[in-house]
Amino acid sequence: MAFEALTQKMNDIFKKLKGKGKLSDSDVKQAMREVKLALLEADVNFKVVKELIQKISERAIGQEVMESLTPGQQVIKIVHDELIRLMGSKESKLNYSPDGITIIMLVGLQGSGKTTTAGKLGQLLIKSGKRPLLAAADIYRPAAIKQLQVIGEKLNLPVFTIGHQNPVDIARASVEYAQKHNNNVIIIDTAGRLHIDEELMDELSKIKQAVNPVEILLVVDSMTGQDAVNVAEEFNKRLSLTGLVLTKLDGDTRGGAALSVKAVTGCPIKFVGMGEKLEDLEIFYPERMASRILGMGDVLTLIEKATKSIDIKKAQELEQKLKSQSFDLNDFLEQLSQVKKMGSLSDILSMIPGFSPQKLKGLEFDEKELVHVEAIINSMTLEERKNPSIINGSRRKRIAAGSGTSIQDVNRLLKQYEQTRKMIKQMTDMEKGRKKGKFKLPFLGF
Repeated sequence: MAFEALTQKMNDIFKKLKGKGKLSDSDVKQAMREVKLALLEADVNFKVVKELIQKISERAIGQEVMESLTPGQQVIKIVHDELIRLMGSKESKLNYSPDGITIIMLVGLQGSGKTTTAGKLGQLLIKSGKRPLLAAADIYRPAAIKQLQVIGEKLNLPVFTIGHQNPVDIARASVEYAQKHNNNVIIIDTAGRLHIDEELMDELSKIKQAVNPVEILLVVDSMTGQDAVNVAEEFNKRLSLTGLVLTKLDGDTRGGAALSVKAVTGCPIKFVGMGEKLEDLEIFYPERMASRILGMGDVLTLIEKATKSIDIKKAQELEQKLKSQSFDLNDFLEQLSQVKKMGSLSDILSMIPGFSPQKLKGLEFDEKELVHVEAIINSMTLEERKNPSIINGSRRKRIAAGSGTSIQDVNRLLKQYEQTRKMIKQMTDMEKGRKKGKFKLPFLGF
């Protein structure tokens, strides 16, 4: 989970402050020492940490406490404000060419995820009404062109390639192709190296001069921490980057790159990769990220995920089934599928205010349990899903064998399903007699 280690430490630090009715200078200084140590352990750049702690301390010591807040809450608010400022204050949107074609050049080292990011970005642009073209300019990495073509086919995105010719010529030719085929955005997937070298930089500089991109986005692996910041600094010196894409942020429990890179390079973070799926690319919002780091949740992102993942028509149909008590295991499976589209449940829960890493660990949540549930229901016949009461001992044995689970797992699912039905009935009965009322879908129980 993103920032898990840092969030836990921050929560521990601020819990001490919240319990005090009045804060002394020594209380604030002690808290700032602990925050400094937490940030350094998160692999945040030392100079960035020093400047951040100095600014927080200046505002916290001698600060007039707002009447509606306790002193501890005021310090947390100051830390929240400074984290937002550190990461860029507000979202940094893509720039588009006022006339003609917008060219976006993706650069970075090998293994950072450029090719996958090209596809993810293309999909995001389609949703915003653009007509993107992917251009395969990485002629060195084995199967790089093929990988981009496969991604293009999956997302129904056009891919321009002319084989292993000069990357500069490929970039130029992609512009001509886009003009003929009415594409208004080109995403150029350039070559990477295991480390920065002159040959790589010269090639990228020539591509930049040849096509004059509106955006030059550096794709970096956030899990490399300070190395990511150092790479960004070097690329920025040579290419004058317009923005950054941090990949694998969902697996970065420390968060050093996200907190350092803007302050060190001056380049805004424009997108973050939050998973391996092709839809797992998100716009970077500094305010939302700061809230997540401090355990305040991220309700807006949660709502956006739900809006993208949940089929409104199916949700309405399910609501009617719930109210008429005709909810069966097919509907249970459909609800599970809708939730899975939103990402891992631990990440979803982390976006809810008040769900700290400690509380999530207390739930002892196992993501694999959802896979088992899906396998068990898929091993049932249609009649068994519609009417689970017919599932006797021999059927349970067959279902367990077909799903690779145990009879106990099947029994547990059927029990949880029955409990859900009873809860639905109770909630429906409570609604009777009311003219209007909102009906909340039950949680799956895992």
